[in-house]
Amino acid sequence: MNSHLTADDSQKLTAWGSTAPSAPTPGAPIGVFDSGVGGLTVARAIMDQLPHEKVIYVGDTANGPYGPLPIAQVRANALRIMDDLVDSGVKALVIACNTASAAVLRDARERYTRKYGIPVVEVIQPAVRRAVAATRNGKIGVLGTAATISSRAYEDSFAAAPHLTVRSEACPEFVDFVERGVTTGPELLETVERHLVPVQDAGADTVILGCTHYPLLTGVISYVLGHGVTLVTSSEETAKDLFRALTNEGLLRTDGAAPEHEFVATGDPEAFQQIAQRFLGPAVTGVRHTRSIAESFPTASLAVVTPEQQMQASVTLPAEQRVHSAADPSPSRSNPDPHGDPDTPRGTSWN
Repeated sequence: MNSHLTADDSQKLTAWGSTAPSAPTPGAPIGVFDSGVGGLTVARAIMDQLPHEKVIYVGDTANGPYGPLPIAQVRANALRIMDDLVDSGVKALVIACNTASAAVLRDARERYTRKYGIPVVEVIQPAVRRAVAATRNGKIGVLGTAATISSRAYEDSFAAAPHLTVRSEACPEFVDFVERGVTTGPELLETVERHLVPVQDAGADTVILGCTHYPLLTGVISYVLGHGVTLVTSSEETAKDLFRALTNEGLLRTDGAAPEHEFVATGDPEAFQQIAQRFLGPAVTGVRHTRSIAESFPTASLAVVTPEQQMQASVTLPAEQRVHSAADPSPSRSNPDPHGDPDTPRGTSWN
């Protein structure tokens, strides 16, 4: 059973004075997010392994892709989404993005698991475990975004296995190809060949696709690397980690009814749905645009702010944000901590 929260904990207040969410319940949905469509590879694995669980998937296409962004900006974007997903009443969070996992995992577990008992599952450690088990010669390649590679999150995760040699390569163009729905063609092939040279020269027999977009390019990457190289993705292993977390906390859904999944995009919903359906099929329907996930699924209250509180908080904001806050009385969060305390809910800025 979930042991993180007590009856008294459910009455705790947020920084705004609103009631903090009570302990998560088995019937609540799972929140999954990524900067775009790549995280759907993780969502697909979750739907396959946990067919009775409802998924709320958020593609932060208004702010993504995250790969080229500074880590601090990725962290801010990810925390805003997770705050809103917790507001929506999810029972677990899945960071289906390597860049966001590298930027925010520690903060997320402090912010949501420790305080509210909501499990947070990410995609880096599952891939590392699988690669360690798969390699035959001890040489592993990692392909990722610029932000993920520069964070050295994978190297840190492999630190417990010093006998392994790891060669990382940033492949910033890969995400753009996937987001445009391009998975074949001479331009893509030339780009993949160019980026894989260092990994091939290092003699890697196992390569981690260190971005949830990259499995959608498995065909061309496998073609370039050849049959002797094992490709590792985090999707299946992440879903297994989620299964374990829900089981350990007594949060597996027991209702046998087929769930209706929700798909939300912070950018153009039609463009998101068109690309997403190519990879996830008809399961992706009715994608909606939203500026705040909590406005679409208002079932909980991590930090619901009244218009009066919002107006008061706007005094500390820059002029352009004060205008927006005063003109929009809908429930959202503004950051009352100018120093960016990770325990303080932040304001949404989605359009």
